[in-house]
Amino acid sequence: MIVNVVAWTLDLERELVYVGDEGIVEAVGSSKRYGIDFGIRYQLNRKLFLDADININKGYLREEPKESNKIPLAPNFTSIGGLTYKSNKGLSVSLLYRFMGDRPAIEDNAIVASGYFLTDAVLNYTYKKYQFGLSIENLFNSQWKEAQFATKTRLKDEPTAVNEIHFTPGTPFSLRAVVSYNF
Repeated sequence: MIVNVVAWTLDLERELVYVGDEGIVEAVGSSKRYGIDFGIRYQLNRKLFLDADININKGYLREEPKESNKIPLAPNFTSIGGLTYKSNKGLSVSLLYRFMGDRPAIEDNAIVASGYFLTDAVLNYTYKKYQFGLSIENLFNSQWKEAQFATKTRLKDEPTAVNEIHFTPGTPFSLRAVVSYNF
């Protein structure tokens, strides 16, 4: 078993955030972030492996009042990991996950970018210098939002603009085949 734990802090003179209304990145003042990263790699037996990485952090804009000092789109909790089986005959199978928690889309957290949990599967077979693989992303075809931004928009019949989440839909169930040659 391999375990690593890191506590960290980050002080920035200028935090850069994406401004969806203008399509630019702008500095919003100084910020402070601190957190802990945890990783584990564990060999359950000769052929079965478990791994996980967990990242927890908090960040805030120093020059803003407490009720409106969130760093837009900065994740507070993320994790990836999985379970892998490796045979002696070149076959490996993995069941993997990706997780991102909800996060503030604007400084006062009145608009929230939705988190997601996705499951992927990977099958690989290695023969001499060749590898044949099959990868399934979003195994359970979960609906999720990939890129998310708070943006002001106004429809033709609306009297004023509305600040709301605009997003790119996440990739649905997809299957990819790979053949590679190692030299």
